[in-house]
Amino acid sequence: MTQTIEDLFDASIERYKAGEGPDTLIPVFKDICERARKSSPAWTCLAWLYLLDNKPTQAYNAAQKAVKLNSQDPQAQVNLAIAMLETSKKGVRDHIELAQQIMMVAKELEDEVKQNLEEGLSRKPDWKSLQRVQQWLFEA
Repeated sequence: MTQTIEDLFDASIERYKAGEGPDTLIPVFKDICERARKSSPAWTCLAWLYLLDNKPTQAYNAAQKAVKLNSQDPQAQVNLAIAMLETSKKGVRDHIELAQQIMMVAKELEDEVKQNLEEGLSRKPDWKSLQRVQQWLFEA
């Protein structure tokens, strides 16, 4: 029986939550993105995995697609901001401010972003770009 894209996505998220690393999950999410080109959550996840795997240029490209598909996803905005910091691109503040505005009206999204950032630091403790974005988002 063939897995649907949604089932594959959900199973891959569970694998990530179970501690699986970006090296094995990136090919899975690349496949999901190829098969579901308009899935902002898939592109957001792929960008995050690239960031964890120290591939900021690929992360930037994936995050741009995620934001283009859904500019109201604060995690997509955060991923793009981190990728921009790591690739020395200008305009980071715009994405931080938009993420803050979205989270102000949707507290459940704020909690989700906080959890994701904490989880990112647990996997990559010295992640300077993530620490900066976390400060800007929640300590400003």
